[in-house]
Amino acid sequence: MSLFSYIERKQILSKVEDEKYDVIIIGGGITGTGIALDCVTRGLKTLLIEMQDFAAGTSSRSTKLVHGGLRYLKQFEVKMVAEVGKEREVVYNNAPHVTHPEWMLLPIYKKGTFGKFSTSIGLKVYDFLAGVKRGERREMLSRQETLEKEPLLNKSELIGGGYYVEYRTDDARLTIEVAKKAFEKGAELLNYTKAAAFIYDANGKVEGIKINDVITGDFYNVFGKKIVNAAGPWVEQVIRLDRKITGKSLFHSKGVHIVIDGSKFPLSQAVYFDTPDGRMVFAIPRDGKTYVGTTDTEYKGDLKHPEATLEDKEYILKCIKFMFPEVNVGMNDIESTWAGVRPLIREEGRGPSEISRKDEIWTSETSLITIAGGKLTGYRKMAETITDLICKEFQDEGVTCKKSVTKTMRLSGGDFNKPKDYPTFISEKAKELSALGMSMEEATKIAGMYGTNSDTVIGLADEVLKDSGLPLSVKLMLHYAINYEMALTPVDFFMRRSGAIFFDINWVQTWQKEAIDYMGAIMNWTPEQKEKLTEDLETRIQEAID
Repeated sequence: MSLFSYIERKQILSKVEDEKYDVIIIGGGITGTGIALDCVTRGLKTLLIEMQDFAAGTSSRSTKLVHGGLRYLKQFEVKMVAEVGKEREVVYNNAPHVTHPEWMLLPIYKKGTFGKFSTSIGLKVYDFLAGVKRGERREMLSRQETLEKEPLLNKSELIGGGYYVEYRTDDARLTIEVAKKAFEKGAELLNYTKAAAFIYDANGKVEGIKINDVITGDFYNVFGKKIVNAAGPWVEQVIRLDRKITGKSLFHSKGVHIVIDGSKFPLSQAVYFDTPDGRMVFAIPRDGKTYVGTTDTEYKGDLKHPEATLEDKEYILKCIKFMFPEVNVGMNDIESTWAGVRPLIREEGRGPSEISRKDEIWTSETSLITIAGGKLTGYRKMAETITDLICKEFQDEGVTCKKSVTKTMRLSGGDFNKPKDYPTFISEKAKELSALGMSMEEATKIAGMYGTNSDTVIGLADEVLKDSGLPLSVKLMLHYAINYEMALTPVDFFMRRSGAIFFDINWVQTWQKEAIDYMGAIMNWTPEQKEKLTEDLETRIQEAID
């Protein structure tokens, strides 16, 4: 049985030039992996390439919410809110281990953007459009009820609040679970593999890609009947490999989040609030931390490594001071940050916060299919739409695709009969894990992270390297990431497989050396490789804490 590992990656590359794919996808974020899953489950031979790690771009740097876009009702994006709102439930049902219901408090002030009546109507319409089930429909709260939910709120001119459900997620892990499911169904996926040039047939249509293994430097020519550009912020760079860009263009908007320890900012309730300049900001408690964001500013810098500037952090701290005046936090209390770039379709005359988040699809004269824009929540529907387009073209050529099945397909780790089974399952698996020799806290974290894949993790207890300074809990996570999640570097593990660089920076700094030694021992790194990967991790840690 093939495993989604560094070994499988080498095997795919060894035969990739001999294959003829139905679909080749450029981009390993949530959109690209979603397309890979939809394509392969409709019977299409599928290859996905990603120049960095899976989810390394926008798909690990969002607000980490599967949400319906309440604020887009203000822009009359009714169709998008309805479609994306319904998809929240789909994502939750298919991956309850990485998607959790989160009651959101929207405080209402006398002179705020949202009035009590308009909020009540807006949330009611939101519930209706999103098809929210009865137990999660909005409530309108009095001033006292609002403060009982979150005592830290600014009390001046507070008149009440709206209370409604969103879904909190781990965006990178959601992407990884989609990728793993696509692999399980037969798709081939390669991280650290870059599109270098397109290959054309006699009619000037794209029929393949020259790809570059970023790790070894080797090049391969791969061929496919349909090529999809789902490169997120990099879609224009991919298009430039094909032709000169005309017409639509991207607007890159940067979003920044900061993380503060719960002892300094003891938020008990997720809050969504408007700021004096009209932006909307989330403050969300998670695993003993509170994270706050996001900013929304035009970005023209390095797409691979956007950073939180001093100005970004000062802005968010001012937002905290505005909404939570009793919370005394400053620059020194920020434990970590992350910045992400949203690839929006440019709309002249509109600022970053006003531009629609809807996705757009277009096909070039060379038959390159491009998808851009969109939201994390709507990834599955976007993938279905793209695959519908591909299947229609195949049908015209006499090839029939199966119907899409992803709406009810459980993702890797999400094989529960129903989401409500998740807490009981986690409790039982945590006991099994703790019996191996770890704390119940560590065991619960692992079981919660991997869901129904926890049995596989438990089974690794006899495989992990014994002569390591790492505790068993870390070894299990690391061994699973390498052999079942194609983690190739320490940054892959600490940033995207565990999320620890963002939410537990001390844990990263405690185990980074031993973890690098462990990965190096398994993957036979040379001293030079080990040194470079150590520097890369140090750089990412420094970016997060600076």
